[in-house]
Amino acid sequence: MKVSDRTRGVEYAIRDIIAYARQYSATGGEIIYLNIGDPAKFGFKTPDHIKQALCDAVLKDENYYAESEGLAELRQAIVEKESAKGLAITEDDVLVTNGVSEGLDMLMASMADPGSEILMPGPHYPPYASYAKFYGAKPVEFKLYEDGRPDFEDLRSKITSRSRALCIISPNNPTGEVFDRKSLQQLVDIATEHELYIICDEIYDGIVFDEFTGIGRVARDAPVVVLNGFSKTYLMTGWRCGYICMNSNSKELDELRVNVPKLARVRISANLPVQIAAVQALRGPQNHIPKMVRELKRRRDYVVKRLNGMRGISCRIPKGAFYVFPKIDDTYVDAKDDRKFVLELLRSTGVLTVHGSGFGSAYGSGHFRIVYLPPEDVLERAMDLIEEFVSRRRVIGASLSGKHDK
Repeated sequence: MKVSDRTRGVEYAIRDIIAYARQYSATGGEIIYLNIGDPAKFGFKTPDHIKQALCDAVLKDENYYAESEGLAELRQAIVEKESAKGLAITEDDVLVTNGVSEGLDMLMASMADPGSEILMPGPHYPPYASYAKFYGAKPVEFKLYEDGRPDFEDLRSKITSRSRALCIISPNNPTGEVFDRKSLQQLVDIATEHELYIICDEIYDGIVFDEFTGIGRVARDAPVVVLNGFSKTYLMTGWRCGYICMNSNSKELDELRVNVPKLARVRISANLPVQIAAVQALRGPQNHIPKMVRELKRRRDYVVKRLNGMRGISCRIPKGAFYVFPKIDDTYVDAKDDRKFVLELLRSTGVLTVHGSGFGSAYGSGHFRIVYLPPEDVLERAMDLIEEFVSRRRVIGASLSGKHDK
C-alpha cells in the first residue's frame, strides 16, 4: 500500500529524536530531557485561575461545539492583547486554532502552491519547512548574522517570482534572538516591495529578557498575519489553543480573510472549555509571567556561562524564549555532523538535545539546541555531563586531526 510522497517528507527533529531516547531508555539508562520546550513539564504550573476556569466550563456543561472562528469573547480578548502590541485588528480578523501549529498549517495551505517558495529565517522552527513542503512549496532560508539580525542583502538575493511569503519568528526558536524594531521595519518593507505575505510568529512575546517590539508597531497597511497562542506564556501547552490575527489595515489580506475560515469550518472548531479558560488567561492576573521570566533568566545565564566555559563550544545569550543554540567548534571529528554529535551525546551521557540541522541545514548545521527549563540542579548535572563529553571529543578530535592544545 502506498503512502503519499508529501507525508514521507515530513520531519520534526524535536520529537523525531525521541525514538533514539527510547532505545537508550530500554537499556536502563536515565535520560535528561532537554529537547522539548514544555514549561508545564518542568515546574512552571498553569495558573490556578486558568485551571479553575476550565473546570468550571466543563462542570457547567459548556462542552459543545464552539463557533468555527472561535469564541466571540476570546476573540475580543485577543483583539485587546494584540491591539496593545500595536496591531490594527478587529474581532473579524481573529481565528482561534488548536495551537499555533494548526494556524500555521492553515496559512501554508492557503498561501503555498506547488512550485512556490516560502522564505524563512535560518535557523527556524521545523514545522515552517515541513508544512511548506507538504503543500508543494520550497522552503528558502535567509541568513541571520551572528548577532541575530537579518542579513537583508541575502534575503533580497533569494526573492524570486515564485516567492509567496516571508516568515518571521521573534523571539526565535531555536536561537532565542529577538528582532528589534528597525529590523522588523526593514523586513516589512522588503516583503511589501515584493508583494509577499508576512507570517510573524510571536508565541514567546511574553518571555523576553530585554525589549520586545511586536510587528504590529511597524505593519501599517502591509499584509501581516500574526500567529500567537497560550502554550508558552500561559503554560497551557497540552491544552492546544492558539490564534491567527490579520492586519485589518491590509486590503491584500481580504482574500485570505474569506478563505482561511473555510479550513476552520472543515475542522469544526477549537476546544470550547479551553477557549473559555483562555479568556481568563488574557484578562485574569498576569503576575506569574514576571516571576517565570526571572527564573528563566537565572537558568539562561547559568547555562550560557557553563557552555561558554567549555573548550570547543560557544553560545550567544538569547534575548527571549527558553532555548540556547550553542555552536560546535570545528576542532571535533564530524563537527558539522551535528546529528551524530547529538546522538553520541545521548548514548554517552543520557542528555537529550536536538541537532541544529533539524532547524534548517543551511544555517543550523554545526549547532545543537538545549531547552533550559529544568530545575537548576538538573541543568547542573546536564552541563557536567556535556562538559565531560565535549572534553573527550575534543581530545580525540585534536589527536586525529593533528591539532593539539598549546
